[in-house]
Amino acid sequence: MKKKSLNKLLALSMTAVMTAGVLAGCGGSDGGGAATEAPKQEAESESQDAASGTESTDQASGEAPTLVWWTVGGTPADDFEEAVAKISDYSEEKIGVRLDVKIAGWGDYDTKMNTIVNAGEYFDIMFTNNTNYSKFVNLGAFENISDMVQNVTPELYSFIPEKLWSGVQIHGNVYAVPTYKDSSLTQFYYLDDQYVQKYNIDMSTLKDLSSLDPIVRTIKEGEGKSFYPLMLNQGSLWNGFFNEYDGLASGIQALGVKIDDPERKVVCTLEQEEIVKNLELLHSWYMDGIINPDANVLTEGPKGNAFGNAQGWPSAVVQWQTLEGVEKYDAVKVFGPLYTTETIQGSMNAISVNSKYKEEALKVLELINTDQKFRDLCAFGVEGDHFEYLEDGSVKRLRDDWSWPAYTQGTFFVMSNQEGSDPNQWDEVKKQNEEAAASTCLGFALDVTNIQNEVSNVNTTWDKYKYDMLTGASDPATAVPKCIEELKAAGLDTVIAEAQKQIDEFFK
Repeated sequence: MKKKSLNKLLALSMTAVMTAGVLAGCGGSDGGGAATEAPKQEAESESQDAASGTESTDQASGEAPTLVWWTVGGTPADDFEEAVAKISDYSEEKIGVRLDVKIAGWGDYDTKMNTIVNAGEYFDIMFTNNTNYSKFVNLGAFENISDMVQNVTPELYSFIPEKLWSGVQIHGNVYAVPTYKDSSLTQFYYLDDQYVQKYNIDMSTLKDLSSLDPIVRTIKEGEGKSFYPLMLNQGSLWNGFFNEYDGLASGIQALGVKIDDPERKVVCTLEQEEIVKNLELLHSWYMDGIINPDANVLTEGPKGNAFGNAQGWPSAVVQWQTLEGVEKYDAVKVFGPLYTTETIQGSMNAISVNSKYKEEALKVLELINTDQKFRDLCAFGVEGDHFEYLEDGSVKRLRDDWSWPAYTQGTFFVMSNQEGSDPNQWDEVKKQNEEAAASTCLGFALDVTNIQNEVSNVNTTWDKYKYDMLTGASDPATAVPKCIEELKAAGLDTVIAEAQKQIDEFFK
């Protein structure tokens, strides 16, 4: 596994090109994003003893082991476990293992994963992203798979480009399998076509938050007091709010480097004029009834929203429509494409350091990235119940309650297209990646070894403010200064200084 030398190459490659598999919405205000933040709620944890007991039974009986896979998603349907059991029949046939897929809600994910890791609860595979990956690695929760992925699953290793393996390295080692997809970030806004037509909205005018203001105010005025053009919740905050700043794969939203800053100066994002201006705009929308009044306390929002905001590519609008149950969305690109280390780390799956089935877990991840049937089953559910194949080989969904998001699982290259999707959508993704600019810090990931306490304290402090701030519920005039004061007391200046030191050393 190539280490820092490759990272430096990646960092200096300002026109990096990846042929990427994809998934719609690596996070969005439609609730479809994986990298969205989650609330601080008390989460129930499964008993490690119970899990270990199940494994002992498997070993003693000679039955296929059942691997526990924690991920994020919507509320599972009543028959979700039954469906996973049917999917497990196929994985048992192919590689001799079964799955127990456990889903933490969009609003509960962060808290639940923290509880699992800190309590030492048993799991085999865990979905992870740039908000918690480095933290969990430094807590010793994830297995170092640098050598194992090459020796045990060579097909998986060769399938995923070296740049992606390099992009998920920490301390020169690989602790997760990256999802081979739209690894450069491109942000889209999308509006329900019925309102676009009704209010004669020119989508080409949409460029950023400020350009959205007259549109949502027009819709609000026309639809009335009880209608909210922008529906947000704790699990689906304003996606892409900090896109202009490279977070250095630190998982700290209050820290970053402006993506085009040649000096690579690390700053507190909340002290930047354009960030404060956008927070003020969110607050005005909240006060004027454009954002739902329960946004800061709602853990999961309704479907059918008039507006959405997500990472993707032009044809991904078909998937957003399906997820929301909306007949037609009109989408427009508002940011990107851009490469950062964080975009590469937007979707990964790691293996527990305490797993009794490490090699088997890695083979599951190989299967989901290389076997079309297994990929479709995990992405869409049970054939004949959740979906069916059409004559052209595309997938028609029969239900809208499959709660295991496909982008959290594996590549899209081996997955069937959905009905109505552009057959050339993979070319769209390739084009975006070919055209992607690069953050001046591409390839760099903050090593938090020497600042773990400060990072933890900073994130705890930010958790107190983020739901109010990123839904517009708090007034930035008072909330921002107070938050910054508490962040600095928690050690933000120390983290910024350490990040600057590491960046200067990395790029010298």
